[in-house]
Amino acid sequence: MGKIRIKTIGDEELEKKDLKKAQARAEAKKAKEEAEARKAAESANETDKQQSEEVIATVEKTETSNQKKPIETKKEKKEYKKATAKRQKSKSYQQVVAFVDKNKKYKLAEALPLLEKLKRAKFDETVELHINTVEKGISGSLTLPHGTGKATRVVIANAAVDPKQVDDLIKRIESGKIDFDVLIATPDTMPKLAKVARVLGPRGLMPNPKNGTVTQKPDEVAKKFAGGQFNFKTEAKFPILHLAVGKLSFGDKKLQDNITTAVNAVKTKNIRSMTLKSTMSPGIKIETASI
Repeated sequence: MGKIRIKTIGDEELEKKDLKKAQARAEAKKAKEEAEARKAAESANETDKQQSEEVIATVEKTETSNQKKPIETKKEKKEYKKATAKRQKSKSYQQVVAFVDKNKKYKLAEALPLLEKLKRAKFDETVELHINTVEKGISGSLTLPHGTGKATRVVIANAAVDPKQVDDLIKRIESGKIDFDVLIATPDTMPKLAKVARVLGPRGLMPNPKNGTVTQKPDEVAKKFAGGQFNFKTEAKFPILHLAVGKLSFGDKKLQDNITTAVNAVKTKNIRSMTLKSTMSPGIKIETASI
C-alpha cells in the first residue's frame, strides 16, 4: 500500500516544498542508478579487454591450441600431433624459437623471411594468420589471389534434383563422416539439413544465406568456392580469427599478396593485433600498419 498524502488546504507553500523534496529524491536516485550502470559498463569493457589479451597470449604461447587448424593431409596431422606432444622437449623448437623476439612487432617484410627460417617439418607447412579483432561477430568472405594451397571440397545439396543424394549426405554426416569444406544448399533443402545442424553448425559448415551458401543457383556458387573463395568469422566466444593464407612454398611475394588481401577483407579498423606463423613454428607478432 502506498503512502497517503495529506494536503492542508490553503497551505500551498508547504505543498511546493514537499514537491521539491520528492523531485530531489527522485533525481538523486536516478543519478545513483546511472553511476552504477556506468561502473558496470566500465567493468564489462575491462573484462572484455582482458579476455582478448588472454586469448591472443594463449594463441602465441600454445601455438594456436584448441582451434580448428588448417592441416590438410594425414601425414601433416600425424607430424603435428607428434611435434605437439614432444614440444617441451624438442631441441629443434627451442632452436628456432630463439630467432623470434616475443616483445617485438615485426613488419610483414621482416616476418616473411623469418618465417622460412622457422620451418621444422618435412611437409609443406600451412601459413596461418591469427587476428585479434576489436569485437566479436566480424565476418565476411574473400578470395586469395594465389589461393590457400589447398583444394576446396564443395558439395551441393539439392533435394529437388537429387533427393537420394541429400538423404545419403545426411546419413554420412550423422555417422561423423564429413568429407567437404563447403556445403551449398537450395532453400527447399534446408528443412532436411536441419537434422544435422548441431553437427555442422559448430564446424561452420551449416549453409547460411548470409554467407551465400543457401542459393537458388548452387552450381554457380559452388564454382566460386571451388575457385578459392572462402568465408571467415570470429570465434563464437572470443574476438579472434584464424585464416590459412597459403603454404611456405609460395614464397614471400605470393604470401604477402595473400596476407594483404586478407587484411583488407577484415579491415584494419577491426584489427587489434596479428600473429603470423606456420603449422609448426612459433608465432611472430605483426605490425598492422606495415600491411
